[in-house]
Amino acid sequence: MDDRDKQVADTDSLGPLDPLLLGGLLEQAVNNLSLGIVLFGADRKVIYCNQRYMQMYALSPEDVRPGTPTRNLIQHRLKLGLKTRDEANAYIRKRTEGEIVSERTVQEFADGRIIAYSIRPLPGGGGMATHEDITEREELSARLTERNLQFDSAINNMSQGLCFFDGNHRLIVCNTRYVDMYGLPPERVRPGTSLWEILELRFAVGSVPAMTRDEYVKWRTDIAISAEPTDSIVEMRNGRTFKIRHRPMPDLGWVATHEDITEQRHAELQIAHMAHHDALTDLANRTLLGQRLEQAFAAGATFAIHHIDLDKFKSVNDTLGHHAGDALLKAVSERLRKLVRPGDTIARMGGDEFIVLQTPIDDRNDASALAERIIRQMNLPFDIDGQQTIAGASIGLAIAPGDGATPEQALRNADLALYQAKSEGRGTYRFFEPAMDEQVQNRRALELDLRKALAAGEFELHYQPLVQTETGEISGVEALIRWRHPQRGLIPPNSFIPLAEEIGLIVPIGEWVIRQACMTASRWPDRLHIAVNISAAQFHHPGLAEVIVGALAASGLDARRLEIEITESVLLHDKNGTLAMLHRLRALGIRIAMDDFGTGYSSLTYLQCFPFDKIKIDRSFIRDIATDASSLNIVRAIAALANGMGMGTTAEGVETREQLDRIAAEGCTEVQGFLFSRPLPAAEIERKFLSTEAPAVLDRFAAA
Repeated sequence: MDDRDKQVADTDSLGPLDPLLLGGLLEQAVNNLSLGIVLFGADRKVIYCNQRYMQMYALSPEDVRPGTPTRNLIQHRLKLGLKTRDEANAYIRKRTEGEIVSERTVQEFADGRIIAYSIRPLPGGGGMATHEDITEREELSARLTERNLQFDSAINNMSQGLCFFDGNHRLIVCNTRYVDMYGLPPERVRPGTSLWEILELRFAVGSVPAMTRDEYVKWRTDIAISAEPTDSIVEMRNGRTFKIRHRPMPDLGWVATHEDITEQRHAELQIAHMAHHDALTDLANRTLLGQRLEQAFAAGATFAIHHIDLDKFKSVNDTLGHHAGDALLKAVSERLRKLVRPGDTIARMGGDEFIVLQTPIDDRNDASALAERIIRQMNLPFDIDGQQTIAGASIGLAIAPGDGATPEQALRNADLALYQAKSEGRGTYRFFEPAMDEQVQNRRALELDLRKALAAGEFELHYQPLVQTETGEISGVEALIRWRHPQRGLIPPNSFIPLAEEIGLIVPIGEWVIRQACMTASRWPDRLHIAVNISAAQFHHPGLAEVIVGALAASGLDARRLEIEITESVLLHDKNGTLAMLHRLRALGIRIAMDDFGTGYSSLTYLQCFPFDKIKIDRSFIRDIATDASSLNIVRAIAALANGMGMGTTAEGVETREQLDRIAAEGCTEVQGFLFSRPLPAAEIERKFLSTEAPAVLDRFAAA
């Protein structure tokens, strides 16, 4: 027996505290780690490396003997295909010069291996580098050991708790991180302490899972005596979450690492939540809705899909701003939460559209009842930034599986029902019906035809006279577009203009109207002005002024004879830019009229901002002027307001002499309506009103 063997044998009586025995066990553990470890001094030369490191990089003991410059090791890794952003020499200098600081990076090699690399400075200079091959997600084994004080320092600088137990379930060594993680008294956790004593200490401070003492002791004992590696995620009573990796040792002992993953788990749960919920409202998103729909179909019960669209959201967004719009969406979400059952799902589909998955239901009456409650609640005022506003809602309903055998079909049919509800005036709900699909197909066909209509020359203008109330003379005409469809015949504007706005064709169509109206009016008497409607989309499209100037130049029409009509919606977007454009057009001599006055939110405010030439009183006030005192008072107020501000007034939709008499009595300067003429083609206007045979002055008391 040599001196070393004798020394080891003599230590048998010293028990587990003997340094030499401890050092031997620690060295054995280090060489069993899945981590490659290199210790180097302040001179950047190797002090020690383990076998795992040599295996990972195919090195011999001679290549990494003590005193080997770490530069050599880095050069070797570069030869093996280590990928770096820096040039090789620059990378080596960065790794071998300057202060040693804690670092953790992931390195990739040309052969596809991925190595997690970390470095920590050691007391007194030098450092410890660890290399973990995570290509196949090998877990850290935590068999860190060391032969001397440097190994002790390395273990206690780990971010994980580490403990070694022998075959008798007695502690060989643990690091300070392990003691701190479980709130254990350091003086009670010494080598030789049994596992059961440590478990008792943990129960005393509450660092145990939500189990009874017997349950936890049995669970931990089963792991301790198992010869199989075990990874466990343990939720502690104190709210922390630990990941415990148990690895058996050949002598029936084990090494375990304890990692506090509380924040990681929170982050993972948060990420998972964000992946399935809308960021603004925290409602389910499309992904989660799809999962819930799949579950509903798999359950085999009858359920309802409510596709909800807010009727007034755009107005709130435009008038009060996006911040108010977001606040309204949140408030709507809260009301919906109070209306549904715990098992139902509310999802935001984007914008102002929501889906309520009502499952299960007995019949359509359950769906109708919920839809009615939603509509009632959406019609109650919301307090947004101190202002009262109403969201309103339209709802499309599909009852599955009858209205669709897949989530996609059911959602599509609910959307078709929503389209029907909106087309019928909003603020209501409609169930899906098979005929709705045919309507959508017709709309698509109409859209395809509309896209070709302009190039095919299918649009034409009709003109409706504007008559002065005082003299009965025609003062101008309003140009109104019509679409002469080759199969469907003459289509009025309300049947295709909204579609043109939706698909983005309103701008080129509007430009054609301006050019055609100017060209036609140029051949008419100078006393007649021509009025053209400009949509909000067309007004805000770049180049409008150039289009108008070009139309005037091409036709030779005096700019003072052109009158453009805009609605309040034009001023809702970019008010300052809009006013600048209006002043630019006014400077050319063009007249500006506000159309549909009194039907919006802020008519009086806009009259203060810009001196309109004319106000057009909406036909909704004219219709009942002879029988409804409220309508008469509104017309009277508008006429007085316009006269006071030096503006003209045009009453739209005049159809009876009684209406005309009331309007004239209130001081309106101009009228327009079927009492005098329907909109007519240019040739008919010329024949009926502008020919030498036509009377110069209209009989204002006789229908034309």
